[in-house]
Amino acid sequence: MTNVNPDHQKLRIRKGDKVVVLTGKDKGKRGEVVAVLPADARVVVAGVNIVKRHTRQTQTTQGGIVEKPAPIHVSNLGIEDPRDGKPTRVGFKVLEDGRKVRVAKRSGDLIDG
Repeated sequence: MTNVNPDHQKLRIRKGDKVVVLTGKDKGKRGEVVAVLPADARVVVAGVNIVKRHTRQTQTTQGGIVEKPAPIHVSNLGIEDPRDGKPTRVGFKVLEDGRKVRVAKRSGDLIDG
């Protein structure tokens, strides 16, 4: 059984978001979210937290050492502010037409199109 997010909180980060790593060995790096794993509160970011995996050769694949991004916890990431690219927290706002959108706390700009 996989670890279940004890808080059952909704993640404020979605696939395709531009994020900045706040802590850890890749601090300061930027990338785009490739996959979201809500049960573990982790996301996979392109070019961040790269690990090496040793794969066995099969009839279809060639063996060797493969580098790929590993999941990183959402608490170590911040969404890029659309205005200046610095990390920001995320708030929510309901527009006049009834849509609920994400808003950058830092500048007040909309994160969702």
